[in-house]
Amino acid sequence: MSEIITEYRNENTKDIDLLSTIDIVRKINEEDKLVALAIEDETPNIAKAVDIIAKQFLVGGKLYYFGAGTSGRIGILDASECPPTFGVPSDLVTGIIAGGDTAIRTAVEGAEDNFELGEKDAQILTDKDVCVVISASGNPKYLLGVLSQAEKANCKTIALTCNHKALILEEAGHGICVEVGPEVIAGSSRMKAGSVQKMVLNMLSTGAMIKIGKTYENFMIDLMPTNEKLKDRAIRIVSQIAEVNNSKALQTLLESGWSVKTAILMLKCSLSKDEASGLLRKNCGVLRRALNSFARL
Repeated sequence: MSEIITEYRNENTKDIDLLSTIDIVRKINEEDKLVALAIEDETPNIAKAVDIIAKQFLVGGKLYYFGAGTSGRIGILDASECPPTFGVPSDLVTGIIAGGDTAIRTAVEGAEDNFELGEKDAQILTDKDVCVVISASGNPKYLLGVLSQAEKANCKTIALTCNHKALILEEAGHGICVEVGPEVIAGSSRMKAGSVQKMVLNMLSTGAMIKIGKTYENFMIDLMPTNEKLKDRAIRIVSQIAEVNNSKALQTLLESGWSVKTAILMLKCSLSKDEASGLLRKNCGVLRRALNSFARL
């Protein structure tokens, strides 16, 4: 078995059960401060992973996260937030957890140790896709099964772990290793390691969406206004980019069928809904490209 750093005892928290509540919280906070600094050291590898994902998106590929336990749940969380944030199809980014949907809420005994289950779950992969395997220790047989099947499918693979001796780093095409040391409670990798995984997946999905034109400046212009909060956000985005008041932004959004990008083009370029939609299609749905092409006319 490879060395598992997250299983070590943390010398800074040996007396945590004797501390006052405020000191327990401070100890946890002190350890959490190490997470962002550790990620900083891996930003070149994270950036390379973003480029891999964005490239595959542009050729029709999809992104799959695979994990067991906490890692699987974090992958599902990031994947489920992509459609409302970036207006992408629900299957563009998918999180898969060892043991299936039951394992989201309840531990499925033995699932992470099942190589064949990993192979089976990974049969969904194609040569256009990207597979990200996530694990603090980096050693679950389930993920090794996933990587084995991914290799057969000629699928791009990325490993995300907190252990430099992780087996998944040896098997994946590209690796991200963020070591944050022993946890506050030995072996509780839902803590610092879990924070690492959440932060890095945020970077991977958000970075890739930015690269394929799902934002304009730092606005989420492909959001899906499915509730009042998101409708208010859409109004503010159109108002700020098109430099109109909220009433005009709302009126144009209603005319555009609540398409933020279409409404912006209608206002900034004095176009009808059909003209704005056509301009977007010609420019692969990328707002900045559409605005630039109109300026050249």
